[in-house]
Amino acid sequence: MPNRPEIVLYTDGAASGNPGPGGWAAVLICGNLRKELSGGFAVTTNNRMELLAVIQGLEAIKWQNAEVTVYSDSQYVVKAITEGWLDNWVLKNWKKVKNPDLWQRFLPLYRSHRVNFRWVKGHNGLPENERCDQLAVAAYQQPQLPEDEGYILTKQNEQ
Repeated sequence: MPNRPEIVLYTDGAASGNPGPGGWAAVLICGNLRKELSGGFAVTTNNRMELLAVIQGLEAIKWQNAEVTVYSDSQYVVKAITEGWLDNWVLKNWKKVKNPDLWQRFLPLYRSHRVNFRWVKGHNGLPENERCDQLAVAAYQQPQLPEDEGYILTKQNEQ
């Protein structure tokens, strides 16, 4: 296996209202390469967008077993990993878990790489985090956003 450089992944999610229109963004940096990704939904939550940003960033990595450092201002996402919440959710077979569709999508991605999470204070002048915020907000301000099917199914299952 070739010696590959570390990938740095900055992520952010945003929602106007919670629930409301929402957007996610990821900035991946690997050596001299940089990739920006973003998208949005008509109705979703901030936490869903924070987690989806990480998922989309990890899905964009083209090889397995990458060393990735994720910078996120979401304590929900970071603590799920660093404090073992995710492990407990798996052990409890996803019962009473918020956003199980996204966590189940995240888990194999997380396991296929060597991922470290770093929490950063949002809106604190970190350029890449600020860029993610700009991209996420711009994403949810687009016209005719798609539905967040996972959010809709979650709300239906809660009723």
